[in-house]
Amino acid sequence: MDAQSYNATLADLRTVRDAIKKARAELAKLEADRNKKIVQLSSYEKAKAERIAPAAGLGVADVVALVPALALDSLPGNDAPHPSAAEPSTAHAAAEPAPPSPQPTAAAPAMITAAPHSALTPVPTRTAAPEPPTATEVPRELPAIPAGTSGDAWFSHATGLASTRPNFTQQARSTVFLDTTTGVLVHRNQTHRLDLGTATAADILTAVFHAIPEGVERIYITAGDPWHRDADRYPYLRDAVAAWLNAPVPGWRTDTGRGRDRMAGHFAHARNPVGRYQRQNADSHVEIRSVGEWFDLDGDDPHTVRDAFVLLWQVLRRHWNDAVLMGSPSQTGRDLWTRTIPTRGQHSDGFPVLSEELRGLLHATAGQGRNELITPPRVPEQLPQLVEYDRTFAYAKHTWKSPVGTPRRITAHAFAAWSEKEQIRALYGCGHWQIRVTVPDGWNHVGLLPAPAPGDRAWHYPAEPGTTFTTWAGGPEIHTALTNPIQPWKIEILDGILWEDGKPLDDWAKKLKETWTSLSAQAHFHGDPQQARAAHLASRAVRSILLYGIGSFAQRPRMVTGTTPRTMERDVPADAEIIGFDDEQITWQKPTGFSRDPNAHPEWAAAIWSGARAALLTQRHRDDNTYAGALYTPPGSVIAFRTDALYLTQPQNWPYHHQPGDYLLRGQLTGPVAAPTTEEELLTLRNAGRAALTTGQES
Repeated sequence: MDAQSYNATLADLRTVRDAIKKARAELAKLEADRNKKIVQLSSYEKAKAERIAPAAGLGVADVVALVPALALDSLPGNDAPHPSAAEPSTAHAAAEPAPPSPQPTAAAPAMITAAPHSALTPVPTRTAAPEPPTATEVPRELPAIPAGTSGDAWFSHATGLASTRPNFTQQARSTVFLDTTTGVLVHRNQTHRLDLGTATAADILTAVFHAIPEGVERIYITAGDPWHRDADRYPYLRDAVAAWLNAPVPGWRTDTGRGRDRMAGHFAHARNPVGRYQRQNADSHVEIRSVGEWFDLDGDDPHTVRDAFVLLWQVLRRHWNDAVLMGSPSQTGRDLWTRTIPTRGQHSDGFPVLSEELRGLLHATAGQGRNELITPPRVPEQLPQLVEYDRTFAYAKHTWKSPVGTPRRITAHAFAAWSEKEQIRALYGCGHWQIRVTVPDGWNHVGLLPAPAPGDRAWHYPAEPGTTFTTWAGGPEIHTALTNPIQPWKIEILDGILWEDGKPLDDWAKKLKETWTSLSAQAHFHGDPQQARAAHLASRAVRSILLYGIGSFAQRPRMVTGTTPRTMERDVPADAEIIGFDDEQITWQKPTGFSRDPNAHPEWAAAIWSGARAALLTQRHRDDNTYAGALYTPPGSVIAFRTDALYLTQPQNWPYHHQPGDYLLRGQLTGPVAAPTTEEELLTLRNAGRAALTTGQES
């Protein structure tokens, strides 16, 4: 083979690569449809795995993995006891089921007991299957803390790394707001109309710097999504975004960062990307961002968007005299938090960062918001209604207590040696526990605890009676599983991490809640519709500051994005994932582990996420002496969970007082409605329900 044939074959290989990406996407869709039909068939009382398997083109074992209830009595080991690899203690409640929907009692935790391994009741070896996985997938196995001194060594802090109060003030960036559909640009109190050509990054930078010769440092795109212009040419949206960001920009190059700002390179997010550019041979930096990071727009013009940012800054300055709006809500949230670190007394020397081993463990075992779509036959094929409830400013409800200090390891043996009172106190405290869970017999509602499912950081919520699985969970979720109003679950403690209770986020969250309350009031009472709308958008931005600020504490392993010329394809790092390419260059990304981030506190994010997931199931309203949440709805009436939202088949009489965590009725679509089977179908019904509710309220 000569050089010409070699290059031609490489080009053919890239074409095959693109075809494979498309084929895989279509195959995944077909496999999901096949699995859905298998689950539907299993609802027939005489369904048999050996009949379904050949029709599906699968083996009997694959069908049983999808639907454990179809397991044959003759299968070996079907009733064998579950082998125990460790000596767990148990925190399990009485097996006698409670009435369907009583109020929980304060005495419920007293049912928690510890028992030696010999007293444990063997459980069937049925494992929870994701809904629905492909036949070849198996659940992930979550990492555990190593036994002995090697694991004990994890329980420390990173040397010389702690969150401390900054001794400098952030510098504000000159910012403009641009609608790439109309070409309207708003800079301070001035409006410009630009000719953006095809709205490439080069077109935008050229037009903006021609209109504002003194230059700008941040360009917010309010409409038009120019990075999606060529989406039809790419199999994935992210490929189109990467190509737009990395297209040549004459006179500019990709930014490499400056001063205290370590943000460098482009961020190829499918919906809200960030392009960072630096003039060649000059100290001029600019970033192009989507305003969608801060809030969702509904036809709002750039003037209203700018007014929202001005209002947000003004109200934040009442609580932080050095407040500066940074490029993203997560950056802004973390910067504002550092300015609440005490200057004297406890924690004035900062909050130390956990060891890299514990940070890695929390990253792998502490999921975020619950996202689950429940499909037939667990819910009706035809729904009488689809009702959406959204927890207002939800995460602000769960910031009052967070882990602080040096964590302690609580082994199964140590937990078993404690008194019942000590066990209860530990499970009520700030902890992260490795547990073995068994769904009780007779359970007929939604799952309560997350279990690892196939896929990177994927979770599902087993609900089939008798299912046993091993997972990690926070105290709020374990408490809910043990004291829920329907029937207690069996929880066995295998290992745990326990911190002191503290309030590192309390001052920060209170200030943000007061900011949110003030802006929400302006949105409700302001006489000028445009200013009222701007105040509403600003209040949504406060929500994003808190939400994404909490997420930024989690600290994920760093991903480095780079580009390599097509003529040097062999220089692409061996462990890199190719995320985009064109005729000139290849764009790739690769993980580089955890950075030495002084503000990395995944233990805080994990505690808040656990509390928020538990509140979707049960939440007490003390002033009204009542409860709300999924477990206070009839079995089969929960259609979906989406982070802080519930989708039900009937409305609920839950109290709403405009307070963080309250359930707000956001949408109501009258049926009959076909039950959604994909996220796309759910979002379509959600939007229709919101529109129907708004129309009904206006009329």
